[in-house]
Amino acid sequence: MLNPQRQSRLIADLIDRLGRLNAAEEWNGPLNPSQYAALAYLGRANKFSRAPSHVADYLATTRGTASQTLKALARKDLIAETRLPEDKRSIRYDLTLPGLKMLETQSAMEDAIAGLSMEKAIALQDGLSALVRQLLDQRGGKSFGLCKDCRHHQETASGQYCQLLEVTLKSSEINEICHEHAAKQEATT
Repeated sequence: MLNPQRQSRLIADLIDRLGRLNAAEEWNGPLNPSQYAALAYLGRANKFSRAPSHVADYLATTRGTASQTLKALARKDLIAETRLPEDKRSIRYDLTLPGLKMLETQSAMEDAIAGLSMEKAIALQDGLSALVRQLLDQRGGKSFGLCKDCRHHQETASGQYCQLLEVTLKSSEINEICHEHAAKQEATT
């Protein structure tokens, strides 16, 4: 049996190795790993979470780096910049058809995960989710969770609703990532 410090190092090394294997695969396409990560985030983020600052926060990078990454994706016609009507200074990025098409292909990592038993896949998801939450708590980072898992999400008689932003949501939007996400309160016993 490994001591806790050695086990922590082994797990960290495995996660690092998975990240490097995944990034190496992403270099084989027209995008570098940072560009692909930004594109993948924008493909899963809701319309309230696609500003350059949100991309930077999600990718744990600087706003300048995120801005350059977004400009590169726009030059490649994978995303389009939209000025928000309520505030012309604010911008949002949306995927173009070529950007959506690029995200349709399943990666080798996704193929490998699909090859796991359901039991192992669920345990892996639960463990990695807990690890991400722990690391974000230590760093004071935002959770960027799914709308449906947020304490501000409500299911009303007329449909889905975000209490924080005071907006009605489409059914498809509750499965998107939101920068305003706040974990639901844990039940105390």
